[in-house]
Parts: sequence; C-alpha cells; structure tokens
Amino acid sequence: MRVATSLKIAAAALALGTLGACATPFRAEVARFQQMPAPQGQSFAVEPRDERDEGGLEFAQYASLVAAEMTRLGYRQAAPGEQPDFLIRMAYGVDNGRERIVADPFYADPFWGPAWGHGFYGRPLIVRTRRGLRYVHGWYDPFLFGPRFGDVGIRSYTVFTSGLDIIIERNGTGERLFEGSAEAVSRNDNLTELVPNLVEAMFTGFPGNSGEKVRITVAPPERRR
Repeated sequence: MRVATSLKIAAAALALGTLGACATPFRAEVARFQQMPAPQGQSFAVEPRDERDEGGLEFAQYASLVAAEMTRLGYRQAAPGEQPDFLIRMAYGVDNGRERIVADPFYADPFWGPAWGHGFYGRPLIVRTRRGLRYVHGWYDPFLFGPRFGDVGIRSYTVFTSGLDIIIERNGTGERLFEGSAEAVSRNDNLTELVPNLVEAMFTGFPGNSGEKVRITVAPPERRR
C-alpha cells in the first residue's frame, strides 16, 4: 500500500514538472496609430525617449532589435554622421509587480481523476461548478499546491506588467508617422527577455491599421525555428 502511494506521488510530481517545463507563448496587446510611407530605403536612427538611456549598453541592445525589424521591412539604418529621414524614439520598462490569488486549476482537472483515489487527507476534493458543488476524486499535496482554505485550493503568485512605446517622426519637421505601444502581463520581470518579445509583437504586421488594438502571440524561442 505504501509503495502504491509513493508511486502515485512520484508520478504526480513528474507530471507537474513536465507541465512546468513547457514553454508558454508570450501574449501582448499592441495599439498602433500610423501614417507610415511605403518603405523605399528611407534611413532611420533609433534614439531613447528617456535621456538617461542615451549611450547605454542596454538601450543599444534593444535598439538593435528595432533596427533589425525596420531593415527587414525595407528601411535603412543611417550611417554614422548621416542625417536620417526618420527618428525612432523608444521607451521600455516593467512595473514592480502585483500579487494574484487564484484557485488551483488542478482540483477540477480530469487528469487528477479516479485513478488517483481520494484526497491526500483521505477525503475527496470539492470543486465549485456552474451547477453547484461537486465531489472530485483527486490527489492533493500541500507541499506542492500550497495551503487549502476550507475546501478550496488557493495559491498566489506575482505578475508583472511590461511595456514598450515607439514613436517615429520625420526628421527635421517632427511630423508624427507612427505611435505604438505594446503591453504584456507575465510572471517574469527580466527586461532582457521581455523587451525582445515586445519588439517582435510591435513589428508583427507592422505598421498595422491605424487606431486598431490587437492581441499578438509570440511563440517561445524553440518554436520559432
């Protein structure tokens, strides 16, 4: 009996590890306003909107991503000392995060069905559905899922909101040609991972329909090959 229980716990832990290892797509909401001319080799330069980023290595890394996207579209990065046709002003950042509290979805997942027997404490799990409360035979480990409040499994985690803003102006006149913003919510606050995804989302379908807000999904790196 103890061997069977140990096997169940090991299998459940393995399943959780497999689920946690699966890379999830990056989802962003992108809003764009534009009157961009068709690409005909016009030159551009990427500048920070925040003067404190001027000359920064981190900004230069992200600026190179924007430059690569513009070049792919048919524009041309201005040579050193050349006056560009367009100025691209970029800003990015991530907030300090906020706590999100949810009921653990595994309690209602059929994966944890009758094959796992009763709950860890010798009783079935109780799940609230549209038709009221119902009993679900499942497996529960407080060390994996966190504490239970009554008959509801609760867990909390921190989510972060990141953003990227890009403005493109005609050099010399200041005429606005493009205004775009991309925003995403994630469990990660690492800008070196977030900004590349935000840039890719911003330039997906660029320049887009003016005044339209779209949701764009960026595939994990291993799925882009």
